[in-house]
Amino acid sequence: MFSKVLIANRGEIAVRVIRGCRELGVKTVAVYSELDRDALHVRLADEAYALGGRTAAESYLNTEAILDVIRRSGADAVHPGYGFFSENADFARAITDLGVTFIGPPPEAIVVMGDKISARLAAERGGVSGVPGTTEFITDPSQVIEFGKIHGYPIAIKAAYGGGGRGMKVVPDEASVTSAIESAQRESKAYFGRDEIYMERYLEKPRHIEIQVFGDQQGNYVYLAERDCSAQRRHQKLIEEAPAPGLPDEIRRQMGEAAVAVARACGYFNAGTCEFLYQDGGFFFLEMNTRLQVEHPVTEMVTGVDLVEWQLRIAAGESLPMTQDQVATSGHAIEVRINAENPTAGKFMPSPGPITKLRAPSGYGTRWDGGYEAGDEISQYYDNLVGKLICWGKDRDTAIARTLRALKEFEIAGVHTTIPADIAILEHADFAAAEHSTKWVEDVLDLSGLVSSKGDAPAPVPGEDGEPAKVRRTVDVEVNGKKFAVAMWVPDTPVVAVAAGGGGAKAPRAKRSASGGGAGSGSGSVAVPMQGTIVKVLVAEGDAVEAGQTVVVLEAMKMENNIAAEKSGTVKAVKVKPGDTVGSGDVVVVIE
Repeated sequence: MFSKVLIANRGEIAVRVIRGCRELGVKTVAVYSELDRDALHVRLADEAYALGGRTAAESYLNTEAILDVIRRSGADAVHPGYGFFSENADFARAITDLGVTFIGPPPEAIVVMGDKISARLAAERGGVSGVPGTTEFITDPSQVIEFGKIHGYPIAIKAAYGGGGRGMKVVPDEASVTSAIESAQRESKAYFGRDEIYMERYLEKPRHIEIQVFGDQQGNYVYLAERDCSAQRRHQKLIEEAPAPGLPDEIRRQMGEAAVAVARACGYFNAGTCEFLYQDGGFFFLEMNTRLQVEHPVTEMVTGVDLVEWQLRIAAGESLPMTQDQVATSGHAIEVRINAENPTAGKFMPSPGPITKLRAPSGYGTRWDGGYEAGDEISQYYDNLVGKLICWGKDRDTAIARTLRALKEFEIAGVHTTIPADIAILEHADFAAAEHSTKWVEDVLDLSGLVSSKGDAPAPVPGEDGEPAKVRRTVDVEVNGKKFAVAMWVPDTPVVAVAAGGGGAKAPRAKRSASGGGAGSGSGSVAVPMQGTIVKVLVAEGDAVEAGQTVVVLEAMKMENNIAAEKSGTVKAVKVKPGDTVGSGDVVVVIE
């Protein structure tokens, strides 16, 4: 087994891996950006090193910075988590070139499966058919238009080197082709560091079923049940469950065997997930994610297998601890992703900011995998997953009831979360009957009357004689990039933020006047509902616009959001340009 593992990631997955390593007696090394100095994964790790930078590109996607930390820390293995470099073959090779173990598949398998086009070809070699699509990258809108003439619309444009719905755009008609290509490439570049895209037929009402597969370096394989991930919005999962309800046993077996065949076809080992679309009694291979999935806990809950432990042991050269005949499942598990988003009226707008209160539920069959605690802040620069609530029951009805109980116990304040929408999904008759599809949340579920709240911040507790109560504060010190912490008890008074360079107090950023109020006021002042970065401006002064027309595109938490005009009229002023950072309530366009 390894002596020290570096986790090249952040948030709840970094926390999950740290805990798994600790249970095996393995020391851990965290890395962090300037915004994550006090993050939970940094606090839990045995050692922590600064990467510098604020954005993912400047920190968690900075290969040289991570390699430098590996050398200085003496880590003998690296766990990539998910997202960032987890499916990047060049990063995996750079790790192994240092003589350090990459806790994942071999780089050659990542190359094959990380490129969704070559993954389709590999699946076909294994006798597994995919959704009708292309086996070449999109380089010109004419390719999509020609594909549409043959297969019809809608068409799915997808990131070739990514997953999780990032960089995926659905093209409803020919007029939308160019804008969809540009948006898919921007999102793919921001999240995965590459902007290659491809296309395939977009199925209208499929279920999203995936198989957890494992292989060892001795050539043994098993599949560990299946997961249903059909409750989605924006092609990103909200709720996952295992096993998939209502799936015929023969289809389960065929999917499992297909997943193993795909893994064998590319010489795969360690954890992987084969994703399929299931519709009208048939299934199509979608892609293989060459990493641990966000939803892996539901598989753990029904199989009793610690998937992170398996990852570590297989990477260390051990054989799989069981054969396919020994794999068994018990009960039903549901995972709910708690995202920092405002689901009011079904819009699911990003909601970055500080978490002022967080109390996760507990009880029999209830698990919380979180990446934040009260006092931590959700940044616009990273994914908005706060954590995952996982509940197990003896059957699906029990699991649903337990999950609803836990969600209604959950207390979080300071940011909006998807909890109100999650409750609406789980309470709906369609979900209970397993009649939902990947488009059900957006096309069928009525969230028009849903109203979310950030909750109330806890009141400060005074000390004796009216003096502020003393609290334990930690002062961080970095020596050659390695983080050390010194604790002290000081009066509970507001802390003045200091600029990253240490040059003094950081003045609050003055917002541009939002004279007309926030979006939806109909005043003509178009304001953004959250902080983020402007990636596209679609109007100019003097343009005529209609109510509901998109005027700018805002990127927040790695998602693009269309900001629309609330009234018809003429553009009087455009106050932003691509690349500008804006805050919640900032006016970007004025219409008269």
